[in-house]
Amino acid sequence: MYPENTPHVPAQRAIEVHHPTPYPPAIATPTPVVPVQPDSVPAVTSIVLPDGRIVTGYAIEPTRPEPVAAKPAVSRTAVNVALGGLGFLAVCGGLILLTSFIAALTAFITQLITLAAVIFGGWIAVQIFSASGHQGGTTVNIRKAVIKRNKFYG
Repeated sequence: MYPENTPHVPAQRAIEVHHPTPYPPAIATPTPVVPVQPDSVPAVTSIVLPDGRIVTGYAIEPTRPEPVAAKPAVSRTAVNVALGGLGFLAVCGGLILLTSFIAALTAFITQLITLAAVIFGGWIAVQIFSASGHQGGTTVNIRKAVIKRNKFYG
């Protein structure tokens, strides 16, 4: 029960025992049954079966089935096809709008490129044809250069 090489005896533990407490039984008082007389006594019917036996009982009114829901004038398939057609038209309209948007965007980009070319060309023209001062570039006077070239230095 205990390991052989243990020099001491294990301490005893306190054990709690729980006893269930029973609930008192519920005392149900039966409710008195009050007989209710029907408004009218149903008629008794007798039926003679083909083998000669007679079955007697009360006539039961047949249950009426619930009315069937009226079918819609248009079938569900037709409605689905029509909705699919509307979706297709919406997609086509969106594609038409998309192509017109792309065309407008292309025209806008072309105008921006043209505007940049005009502005840059104008800036180049101003740089070339401006007569106001010579800032930082090398200016060559062609007439003097030709004359100096034709002259002999020696």
